[in-house]
Amino acid sequence: MPKTIAIACDHAGFPLKEALKKACGDRYRWLDLGTNSTDSVSYADFGEHLAKAIGAGRADYGILICGTGIGISIAANRYAHIRAAVCTSSTMARLARAHNNANVLALGARIIGAEVALDCIDTFMTTDFEGGRHQARVDKLNTGL
Repeated sequence: MPKTIAIACDHAGFPLKEALKKACGDRYRWLDLGTNSTDSVSYADFGEHLAKAIGAGRADYGILICGTGIGISIAANRYAHIRAAVCTSSTMARLARAHNNANVLALGARIIGAEVALDCIDTFMTTDFEGGRHQARVDKLNTGL
């Protein structure tokens, strides 16, 4: 059964969100939390929606998209159970999962194109957390520094 991915964006990320869902097809089960147009909205609201959906067990992982990926990742990272990583390459996506056990991939629609974003998603979703020496660091993030 495919993993459920919550996906959310602001107005800047809307076209990329739609393109990525179409390109991924049925590889993943999508929980689309909006926004659903290019009308101006606050990225903070959509970072919160995604964090709450993961916290409630409605999704296994998340993808957030805004202009740079930065603002929406900051909004989601306010929640203790979220480890959102802004990635601009598949290498960053692989290391975010392998070393940081990131559960949310943040993308910048004004920074990378759809092809790179798709590579990031596929890499992020197929990379396992390595644990080992990285586990103690992630544990610190989970319990507070």
